Amino acid sequence: MKYPILIISLVLSVSLLSCKDQKAQIDIPEPKKSAYAKDSLVLDKEELYDKILGALVGSAIGDAMGASTEMWHRSDIQNKYGYITGLTPAERIQSPEGTWEHNLNAGATTDDTRWKYFMVSYIEANSPDLNANNFAKFIIDYYKSIASKLGDKAILASPDALDSRLEKVDWIKEWARVAMAYQNSTEEYLEAQNRFYGGEMSCAGMLYTPMFGLLEPNPEIAYLTAYKHSLFDIGYAKDISGLVAAMTQMAMRTTNMDSILNTAVFIDPMRYQDSRLVGRLSYNTANATRKYVNLSREIEVSDSILPKDAMAMKIPDRYNGTKEDWIQQEFVYALLEEDEKAVPFHAGEIWQILIAGLAFGEGDFEKSIQFIVNYGRDNDTVAAVAGMILGAKDGFNKLPPELRTEVLRVNKEQLGIDLEALASRMVESMLPATITTN
Repeated sequence: MKYPILIISLVLSVSLLSCKDQKAQIDIPEPKKSAYAKDSLVLDKEELYDKILGALVGSAIGDAMGASTEMWHRSDIQNKYGYITGLTPAERIQSPEGTWEHNLNAGATTDDTRWKYFMVSYIEANSPDLNANNFAKFIIDYYKSIASKLGDKAILASPDALDSRLEKVDWIKEWARVAMAYQNSTEEYLEAQNRFYGGEMSCAGMLYTPMFGLLEPNPEIAYLTAYKHSLFDIGYAKDISGLVAAMTQMAMRTTNMDSILNTAVFIDPMRYQDSRLVGRLSYNTANATRKYVNLSREIEVSDSILPKDAMAMKIPDRYNGTKEDWIQQEFVYALLEEDEKAVPFHAGEIWQILIAGLAFGEGDFEKSIQFIVNYGRDNDTVAAVAGMILGAKDGFNKLPPELRTEVLRVNKEQLGIDLEALASRMVESMLPATITTN
């Protein structure tokens, strides 16, 4: 009888110890991710089309408004145009990264819009299997199809036709070189990536990654899809390419500019913020730039605070704000220009100007785009990204009527880019994943 009692005692002792252990293993619950970064956006077909068309046309408006003054200094813009508030003819030489014709009529676009056309074709051909391998293959196939036509009879018979074809080859060849290396080997890819456009941390990804913000169901997935497709970016440039996609997706679901601008706070799946050396450059830059804008609003204008020959006192022709408005805007411009030396790469500068324009404009399409375009630098690309974000936020029907009508017409009739057809094609390629039909 002793043994059963002993066994029972041991069992009870073990059970009691187990209970104590279980009580000791209590853990405090961890916070869940923010709902906006996790849930899936579902729109009806009509609303989705309006937002996608708004994003495409908004981006094209920004591209067209910046086309005439790309890489100019703001003082040169003021001397030639005063203050740009609409569409102007682009007097410029043809180039692979810009235009395929000498000069452009007002409303025509550059490679920033050309990339949107290219991406709709890529999404259409590969959705839902969008990945880096398929993207690289799509670029390579396009390069080969363009290059293979250099020996066509029409081209051999016409140097002008050859010039036109060469512009297209020159546009895609840098990208194809990296894409081919990506498919060959890791070592070859890294070598090609690090000499892409001279090894610059360029804005390459920002030309096309915002498109994933229109496509994906939430900001975090949009970021990750963009990040994986940014084959031509290095380091922080990849983070920024992901962020503009996430911001675009955020704009698809809210009109709150604070939520859109705070994307760099909440969306960080690659954990850039954990960098031991400098933290997350995109966040630091965005935070500092928004402070610049807030500081500008505290300026009290007095004729005595600035010399009469100061740039801030020279209100450009056609500027439609007050003297105080201009001085505040020029204050932000001056701080951005001062930071040009501190921002180490092209993508970082574009990111900073983008945040400044969106923050200063406070969600207003024309105010934001005008701020960006009249600052200069790579203003067609910055304005194209901003235009896509704001167009996704507001939808096509809320874009400035005159601008949207003219950009639609000129791009369709003169460049062969039908933005309405592109929007329809993209919506159809997304069915039925993110769309409800009523």
